Amino acid sequence: MLNINLRHLFSLTAIAETGRISAAAERAHLSQSALTQALRKIEITAGAALFDRAGGGVTPTDAGRLLINRSTRASALLARAEREIRQREMTGAVHGGSHRPITASQLRALIAVVKTGGYSLAARELDLAQPTVYRAAKDLEARIGVALFRRSAKGVDTRKPGRLLARYAELAFAEIRQGFEEVSELLGNMMSRVAVGCLPLARAELLPKAINQLLNIYPDARVSILDGPYGEQLHALRCGQIDWIIGALRCPPPTTDIVQRHLFEEPLSIVVRSGHPLLDKPAPDAATLANLEWIAPAKHTPTRDLFQSFFTRDGVATPRRIIECNSLAATRGLLHNSDRAALLSPVQIRGDLVTNTLAVLGQPLPGTSRPIGITVRADWEPTSVQFKFSKILAASA
Repeated sequence: MLNINLRHLFSLTAIAETGRISAAAERAHLSQSALTQALRKIEITAGAALFDRAGGGVTPTDAGRLLINRSTRASALLARAEREIRQREMTGAVHGGSHRPITASQLRALIAVVKTGGYSLAARELDLAQPTVYRAAKDLEARIGVALFRRSAKGVDTRKPGRLLARYAELAFAEIRQGFEEVSELLGNMMSRVAVGCLPLARAELLPKAINQLLNIYPDARVSILDGPYGEQLHALRCGQIDWIIGALRCPPPTTDIVQRHLFEEPLSIVVRSGHPLLDKPAPDAATLANLEWIAPAKHTPTRDLFQSFFTRDGVATPRRIIECNSLAATRGLLHNSDRAALLSPVQIRGDLVTNTLAVLGQPLPGTSRPIGITVRADWEPTSVQFKFSKILAASA
């Protein structure tokens, strides 16, 4: 995480608006020399001049405009968090508009406490002394004017205002990181982060193909892939920890701050082991299939809903013997060594079909087509590398 002073970074907007370091310093409640020195440190971090000096004034460079945009967006996110906390708590105690703003250290402490559930674990996460983290968290609480934490038997519980502020803080840090990445791109260093959450269907072909294509173009791009349940990936997306979720779309979307972009439809098929008794028989009806032992995803997932609706549509009771499993590797292992069945896309088991270890039973099941696509934050602005990856994903689909 960049070691940036938020107060100094947010002063870039004031410099651009006033055109003078002295006027911006007055607005930021800093001395002119302090702001000049702070600007120099930010330019060293960015690796580029952010302002052109001429005629006693300053104007943003291309690099400056990129970083000003991101710092403005980050500042707006923190201001929005304070407004929402004020509305939630129904109090005027939140100190919005203070010239002593929230610090990056305070926000990092908050994020770590929310993540770990305690000051000691948060200190270990940040590689700091426990009293340092505790003091930063309490200073933030005093700055906001609302209780963010409460003691519990398990450690420290973060109240809703604290969790809300932590989410917006992570988004603000993501904006700042992207600002410096955009400046780096401007200088020809295409090293932006590409962080993707991947749901089961996309893991097999779509995502690996798209990542390989991206790295053929931008070999220095930093790629990370998050694997896990949809709920975990949605949380990571809304906090700025990842920028895409690729896989089955949710209908309706679970929250209003995301956008779902449809790519294609993918029907599901019944998958069994090679040599399964039903493979040599006519296409089984729903009643026959209901008597099988099944492997199915957890409840309230798109595939599980389709699985249940298939039997309900034919007036047949849902199978009773079901192993709940969201792991494709475990599902494949269970299928290889039993007469169980699973509802999967053939794309997910293409390798097993080629080696003839698994087989598709009949045609895709009617009414099981799922919308597959990309989920992003509603107000997300990608870097050039991220924008290229989005285009590659769409083309690959």
